[in-house]
Amino acid sequence: MGVKSLVYSSQHRILISGSWDSTLHIHHPSSPSIPPAAVVLPSKPFSISLTATKLVVAMASRALHIYDLAALTAAASSLPETTEPTTTAMPIQIEPWQRREGSLKFMTRAVACMPNDAGYASSSIEGRVAVEWFDPSAESQARKYAFKCHRQANDQGIDVVYPVNALAFHPVHGTFASGGGDGFVALWDGVAKRRIRQYQKYASSVSSLSFSGDGKYLAVAISPGFEDGREGVGEGVVKIFIRELGENEAKGKGMK
Repeated sequence: MGVKSLVYSSQHRILISGSWDSTLHIHHPSSPSIPPAAVVLPSKPFSISLTATKLVVAMASRALHIYDLAALTAAASSLPETTEPTTTAMPIQIEPWQRREGSLKFMTRAVACMPNDAGYASSSIEGRVAVEWFDPSAESQARKYAFKCHRQANDQGIDVVYPVNALAFHPVHGTFASGGGDGFVALWDGVAKRRIRQYQKYASSVSSLSFSGDGKYLAVAISPGFEDGREGVGEGVVKIFIRELGENEAKGKGMK
């Protein structure tokens, strides 16, 4: 089955893939004698993201699992070593640290973790983004919120709602970018709950976003999302753009 998402934990030196066969595979690139481990999920993983200590898996049916990375690494590393490298994954049993239901009403499209290990943002096919925190206390959960975005008015003045396909947090400022089926990329200040800026429209749907480790660059991948009902793929609409950011371009309004 195809692989939907890949993330790498530099702290734990493991590579994690999420597949359409409803599994997570944990690989050990620096220890090829340890076979890959497989974690069976209740449904297909649409998006995965991690912090230094946690892995967030957003799945079909708005299900969401949060794993403790240290526990996941320990379980995956306990498998018996092999004399020859293998790509055959061996199943392991591990319980998520938390099980949650997505805050948004419709299917989850993307999830991205905050760089300060405090929480995550998720997005849906219905032009919304939710921001919430890992802390399960009632006080912390009361802080979570959601907002509408990536909606464009048509000629009749009616809002056309696009999926929010991609999310990425800035590694330095903690602000985040969203990319939608409308071809726009926006930067958001999650603390102030406001949009910082929106960039010029791209030729097709924004499918993926990623900041460089130092936060100086933003990679924007575009490809047809067929939101307009047309199936043809025109020339120049499948591309990756690298945007160099100004010193304060992704900084929140209240940050110094």
